[in-house]
Amino acid sequence: MRQLRVPGAAIFLLAAATAGVAQTVFDTTLGESNQKTAEVSTQELKHIIKSGSAVLLDSRPPMEYAVSHIPGALNVAPQPGRPAHLYISDVAEVGRLLGGAKEKALVLYCNGPFCGKTKRLGTELLGAGFTNVRRYQLGAPGWRTLSGEAMQTDLTALRYMNRDKTAVWIDAREPAAFKTGTVPGARNIAPSGLRPGKDQGVMKQAKDDGRLPMEDHNTRIIVVGSNAKDARAVADAIASEAFHNVSFIAEPIEQVQRARR
Repeated sequence: MRQLRVPGAAIFLLAAATAGVAQTVFDTTLGESNQKTAEVSTQELKHIIKSGSAVLLDSRPPMEYAVSHIPGALNVAPQPGRPAHLYISDVAEVGRLLGGAKEKALVLYCNGPFCGKTKRLGTELLGAGFTNVRRYQLGAPGWRTLSGEAMQTDLTALRYMNRDKTAVWIDAREPAAFKTGTVPGARNIAPSGLRPGKDQGVMKQAKDDGRLPMEDHNTRIIVVGSNAKDARAVADAIASEAFHNVSFIAEPIEQVQRARR
């Protein structure tokens, strides 16, 4: 008898659809049983960030946070004395971050379904008396895939990221400003060329003329500009074109140039 083999991802999506709870993948959570903290979906997290109804805490190490985090997320120092494979954020530092308000809503995330950092931290926070702790267990990979939005990079990560010689740098200023000088190797995509929808305006042009890495959509893409608004607008537009490793830097390009030296 022939056996029917169904990919794990298909089983996950089928289970979510037939459960009658999540209508789309954007409303889906991992749905693990016997967890001490509840999950939020990508759509729920978007509402939480927009409303400011909870503190979003990146449960990963500080450098990993600096390289790429969900915009608006915060990060604290690690608990001392832990081996790397059992990394956990310092609960005392979380308490200081919240000003001792243990009833304040917290949403934790780390590196996706197989990452244990949020689960370990959530358990310790509950044990320390925090009463409103949830997880976005789909984590940074889920956000990149499902949100249609870019991540954020901090200046403190740039010397580390300079090692990545495959990274594509995008200057989100208008052409006249771009011509006055930019970061080494940067390509220009001006926010004035953005148009609503996929494959529209400057996004379509940048795909066709090689400014965007069409042969590897997982290439690291870092967007800089005169200000956070323009850099993020271009970064979000690129992320919406199915590029999965896009981030923007909020600080002006002059600060980026100094930080990269």
